[in-house]
Amino acid sequence: MTPVTGSEIALDTNQAIDVLNSTGDSGTWIHTYTRVSDPVPVVGELRFGALNSARAESNLKKLEMFLNGCTILPITDDTTRVYAQIRVELRKKGTPIPANDVWIAALSVQHKIPLATSDSHFGAVDRLTVIPRP
Repeated sequence: MTPVTGSEIALDTNQAIDVLNSTGDSGTWIHTYTRVSDPVPVVGELRFGALNSARAESNLKKLEMFLNGCTILPITDDTTRVYAQIRVELRKKGTPIPANDVWIAALSVQHKIPLATSDSHFGAVDRLTVIPRP
């Protein structure tokens, strides 16, 4: 599926890292969206990566600047319901995915926001629109 200019998108960790590191055309690509959201588990993974790096202070500053331009999707009680439904569906299909990724998918489904990711396992989540980056 091709990204639609002017629409909203949520970023999986791998896509957020590409934007932060200006990998390829990620800077241009991300600006085709009017609203960029980051599920809170993605923010946690990004903060961990920055803190765990050799240039923690510099990477944390870079991350904060990036997050200032994004909407952070928090986990709520409604999210827990979507999470549980997705996890049960994946278990019944025999296609489990990492726990953080279930939370990321649940937030994207809850808010009806397509998820940009390069992880193919998100394709197993019903009701989730996955947008591979061009």
